[in-house]
Amino acid sequence: MTTAPTIALLGGGFSDDPDTLLDDFVLNAAGRTRPKVCFLPTASGDAPGYIEGFHTAFGARDCEPSHLELFRRSVTDLRTFVLAQDIVYVGGGNTANMLAVWRLHGLDTILREAYEAGVLLCGISAGACCWFEHAFSDSFGPPAPLADGLGLLPGSLCPHYDSEPERRPGYLSAVNDRVLPGGWAIDDGAAGLFTDSRLVDVVTRTPGATLRRVHVDEDGAVAEVAQRARLLRV
Repeated sequence: MTTAPTIALLGGGFSDDPDTLLDDFVLNAAGRTRPKVCFLPTASGDAPGYIEGFHTAFGARDCEPSHLELFRRSVTDLRTFVLAQDIVYVGGGNTANMLAVWRLHGLDTILREAYEAGVLLCGISAGACCWFEHAFSDSFGPPAPLADGLGLLPGSLCPHYDSEPERRPGYLSAVNDRVLPGGWAIDDGAAGLFTDSRLVDVVTRTPGATLRRVHVDEDGAVAEVAQRARLLRV
């Protein structure tokens, strides 16, 4: 298991990529030969098809997959269940709804404890946004600032930066107008690994896709800096 607090931001994975490169990256980052991986599909309302897709993708791989439903909750002791995992993998969907449900069940506090204990947290879209203080989220319609994250990572995150036309200009505008603090923007196909809140690795399955640092520069203007990404190969 990773020993330092670690979070992986995914711009893809089993749900929409034809290969398993980004998911393999997460499994390798856990530092275990057969990691226990728990899928949290809360943002999709615990969609059965999403859960089935996770087990199809991970069931044939060198890991121990499980999932945790909250809309049809069967796990009584959430803390024991989550802390027994090596990886918690959060799916995409509605970020605001997911955070509200987590807080209702006390899972937000448990995830923070798991993070501090060395459980690798990761996710795609809503599952990447949730770890930050703020996000540029489509939870309420068109993408807009959301100031309701768990705050395990500082600043803000914008997912789908290169694939949804309204994301980049909207996020840059929000940071420029100080509606959102600076942060990170992730392209589809890329992934970033943070340890102790510091970026330590960036990978991509798609040439040109990467993680971008978005901030207000010394002149008071918004700027974006693309991080160098290692290209993953099948």
